[in-house]
Amino acid sequence: MRTRLLIGACGAVIALYGAFLELSRQDAGQWLEVGIWFGAGVAGHDAALSALVIGVCLLGSRLLPEPWRAPATIALVVWGTVTVVAVPVLTRAGARADNATLLDRPYLATWWAISAIVVVLVAVAGLVRSRRPRARE
Repeated sequence: MRTRLLIGACGAVIALYGAFLELSRQDAGQWLEVGIWFGAGVAGHDAALSALVIGVCLLGSRLLPEPWRAPATIALVVWGTVTVVAVPVLTRAGARADNATLLDRPYLATWWAISAIVVVLVAVAGLVRSRRPRARE
């Protein structure tokens, strides 16, 4: 319980510091833009991404055997997070013809490699879990 309180207190301090920086270094017009961005991000996440993940997990719980469910769910969360974070570089947002050093790496190939690693790890975890003897209840 103390650990949770300590982690929560650290999070609150970091949030307050972020709020202080926002209020002290931005003008009022920028506050509105940040509020809109934050509100749209939360609404977009709650309306679209959360519903999609819940739907896929429910479908997976019906289609996948029990030993494969946890690895597949973990993989969905990891792969989804990596994909959302990688969208700006995968779409090459911000790339400029006059600066070849921006976005100069094989981001799509890296994303495919990470996706393949996730699939392999799900397969290994699913096979290991399916071969384990089940405990009696």
